[in-house]
Amino acid sequence: MELSIYNIEGKKTGRKVTLDDEIFGIEPNDHAIYLDTRQYMANNRQGTAKSKERGEVTGSTRKLKRQKGTGSARFGDIKNPLFRGGGRIFGPKPRDYSFRLNKKVKQLARKSALSYKASENSIIVLEDFNIENPKTKEFKKISDNLQVSDKKSLYVLPEQNKNIYLSSRNLQGVEVVTVSELTTYKILNASTLILAESAVDVLQQNFKN
Repeated sequence: MELSIYNIEGKKTGRKVTLDDEIFGIEPNDHAIYLDTRQYMANNRQGTAKSKERGEVTGSTRKLKRQKGTGSARFGDIKNPLFRGGGRIFGPKPRDYSFRLNKKVKQLARKSALSYKASENSIIVLEDFNIENPKTKEFKKISDNLQVSDKKSLYVLPEQNKNIYLSSRNLQGVEVVTVSELTTYKILNASTLILAESAVDVLQQNFKN
């Protein structure tokens, strides 16, 4: 699969890049995508939800009424879960939601996500660029030229570039990541995937290793 390379003015440079069909042209595996996305979201959960149980609520331990002879149910102290202000029964406790996933499954999921984007013509290859000083206005101009300013866009760079990152972080719906930070969730969450020219080689090399 061949794609034209665009410059920051949004015009074709006349050059093309070949995308490997083993990465961008496979039959997508939806179950692998589900597993990888589920793992990504689970690993990002804080797991800090906590409610107080009967033994943790502040209150008197005095028995409210005698055990027998009242004609009603027996009660203990005011911290009974049945009373307002009492402890909670089987409430949430801090826990770790993360789980492990086979590397081959994760790789298959990413290939499937990239193949979906390729089949939808939602991939743009942008020639390597740099921003000398962090300016949101300059990055916004690039997005406007590529006609992606009104869409969720994911820019993929071969390595970290502080100026490009700082220039993009105030724009809504725009995210800049490196090839190593690319995940199935981020690929599918974006409407358009914008790959830097040199990032294509790094990406394809990573999948072959």
